[in-house]
Amino acid sequence: MNILVPNLGSTSLKFQVLDMPSERVLARGRLERVADYPAAIRSIDTGGARVDAVAFKAVHGGPRYRGTFPVDDGVLGALEEYLSAAPAHNRIYLTGIRAFRQAMPGVPLVAAFETEFHATIPDAAALYGVPADWLQRGIRRYGFHGASHQFIAGRVPEVLGREAESLRMVSCHLGGSSSMCAITGGRSVETTMGFSPQSGLENATRHGDLDVYAVLARMAAEGWTVEEATARLTGAGGLAGLSGIAGGDVRDLEAAAEAGNQAAGLALDVFCHGVRKTIGAYAAVMGGLDVVAFTGGIGENSATLRERCCEGLEFLGIRLDRDCNRGGAGDRLISAGRVAVVVLATNEELVVARRAFRLLAGMGR
Repeated sequence: MNILVPNLGSTSLKFQVLDMPSERVLARGRLERVADYPAAIRSIDTGGARVDAVAFKAVHGGPRYRGTFPVDDGVLGALEEYLSAAPAHNRIYLTGIRAFRQAMPGVPLVAAFETEFHATIPDAAALYGVPADWLQRGIRRYGFHGASHQFIAGRVPEVLGREAESLRMVSCHLGGSSSMCAITGGRSVETTMGFSPQSGLENATRHGDLDVYAVLARMAAEGWTVEEATARLTGAGGLAGLSGIAGGDVRDLEAAAEAGNQAAGLALDVFCHGVRKTIGAYAAVMGGLDVVAFTGGIGENSATLRERCCEGLEFLGIRLDRDCNRGGAGDRLISAGRVAVVVLATNEELVVARRAFRLLAGMGR
């Protein structure tokens, strides 16, 4: 079964076609400056490989959709319902799914929700102290980046040659959008993102953890609508807001900090502090720590930030081998202490294809 997995951005479309269950990549590509999704989809070059199904890394479908499902009106309705919680993500997937429906009529479409991997988080870690009727309406911690954290949960034991059941792990998916996950025995037990992808670590242009009353206070003082406040929080917050550097790209912040930009340096301090604090907290949640895994654009590529994120954690058994951290390529061990620290390339598309294949095979497709 050949499964096309598109990774949709606001103006980009990356894709892979995987032969399942062999997991062989038959084609991959990237389209930039996408303004017309139906036209972009029609231009996808699969290298002659047929497409038997399309599987999407869907983001937020609320409490009912925390797994992998055939795309139907219920899935689309859930993406619409939770649009306000994940506006930058659900909107583009709604657009993309409808465009693929139009461009590839009759081809099965599958939604593999990012929240699936975090469905194992216990209620003590997932519930907020909100009125009971809010809880009944689905207000809780869902967690995101599930495909990435799930891949890391499976890949780390392979790299270390150890059984997943024996490992207490912190997965650090650090990039333009960042989150962390505590994983025991291959299962998510805690994560930084909550009801929406807005909470947790600071992101490039989206704030991380924030007292809701700070937002209410600003809305009251400025007379902002919900839409106006949302635009500021999602497009001008996070590392961009802290540094004053548009886009909040860590590479730009590092260059600016080296040139003496104090605001950029402070933004990086805030980011690294959040990672360090979370590693310590998750070690407490899991009753110990065996592995810290770095992935994502920042996690894979910034040796400096990896070092800064691990500073002061020697008491947990975390100590980096500076030469291994600064050099080398590919999946590798970079630690010299009791806790294994690894750098890994994530593969969200593969996880999505695996989920979709299991679903479709079970349906007799």
